[in-house]
Amino acid sequence: MSKELLKKVRKIEIKTKRLSTQIFAGEYHSAFKGRGMAFSEVREYQFGDDVRNMDWNVTARLNAPFVKVFEEERELTVVLMIDVSGSRWFGSTVKTKKELVTEIAAVLSFSASANNDKVGALFFSSKVEKFIPPKKGRSHLLRIVRELLDFEPEERGTDISEALRFLTNAIKKRCTAFLLSDMLDVGDTQYPRYENALKVAAGRHDLYVISVYDKLERELPNVGLIRVFDNESREEVWVDTSSRNVRDSYSRWGRTVTENTNLVLRKYKVDSISVATDKDYVKGLISLFKKR
Repeated sequence: MSKELLKKVRKIEIKTKRLSTQIFAGEYHSAFKGRGMAFSEVREYQFGDDVRNMDWNVTARLNAPFVKVFEEERELTVVLMIDVSGSRWFGSTVKTKKELVTEIAAVLSFSASANNDKVGALFFSSKVEKFIPPKKGRSHLLRIVRELLDFEPEERGTDISEALRFLTNAIKKRCTAFLLSDMLDVGDTQYPRYENALKVAAGRHDLYVISVYDKLERELPNVGLIRVFDNESREEVWVDTSSRNVRDSYSRWGRTVTENTNLVLRKYKVDSISVATDKDYVKGLISLFKKR
């Protein structure tokens, strides 16, 4: 690892670990409790115990009634699904979408680790670029942070369906998955192309969407003729922002995409938040946790 990258990893570890410890630890812990029940011990039957938990083998052996005791499984598996398509480099003010996603993903990683959960990461563009299987430990978390900062994808496009299908096939046990993306993966009708894959993934896992955006992706300022470059398609066009029709058409497209995205997420009961590159993401994350 280069000296410069090491400094970046350390800087983001310090910032996001402090946030996860001071702000999110309690919220995350109460929101993401283990779902299953695991066998803990056998003890003598007490009045009021559920007879369905009787351990008949031990009862017969010791000639006294014994019951199995279960406790909630605390350990979860968390998978961060990170959009590394070309559009992540866009940012008009404080930070790029990539920088915002990196910070949020690091906060989630350290919060999960403090909860004794395993953490994995899936990087995707128009294909699944890299998968880091869930594990515990500081060195594993720092590897994820390093990849968040330094990973270079082979493709530039976006295919959320590919990522969701990979998650469904790769993680057999129910997990908690966070999809971090600008969610700009729509067809000609401005409707999400990933609906079917989302339906399957949301049925098998606890799926949450953190949608990141920049304000210029929703409203064009009136600044005259500008050159616009698409980081995914590599196309370049000139846009006359002084035209009210152009600005209105642009904002209508953005509203339609957002409305259709939210419609699909609500349809399959996927909790989500939207975070702008020039806003604080802390309140948004806490509200996502409280939705649990």
